[in-house]
Amino acid sequence: MTDQSPKIEGAPLIAPSSTDHPLYDQVVEACRTVYDPEIPVNIYDLGLVYTIEISDENAVNVTMTLTAPGCPVAGEMPGWLAEAIEPLPGVKQVDVEITWDPPWGMDMMTDEARLELGFM
Repeated sequence: MTDQSPKIEGAPLIAPSSTDHPLYDQVVEACRTVYDPEIPVNIYDLGLVYTIEISDENAVNVTMTLTAPGCPVAGEMPGWLAEAIEPLPGVKQVDVEITWDPPWGMDMMTDEARLELGFM
């Protein structure tokens, strides 16, 4: 018997974040300073940041998505996010990867984001 929970067919395969790492909360707050220019809500509360993985050496790897593959800032947003995280004290390096699996949906937004956009 393994410790891994069974994968549910059709469930998003989003890796867990390093929530117990001392830098995690600061990285989340840095993510909240980055906005999609077309939507007045930060990318973290929009649900675009899927995973924040922080190594023992304080290297930060972020897996994120965009609201749509044709997003006009698709090439720029990973750089904006890296620029927001890199200055944090203790962060050694930042890598931001875009994924389209699972695709983003409005159900990934926080309640605060839905309220801000008038969906609640």
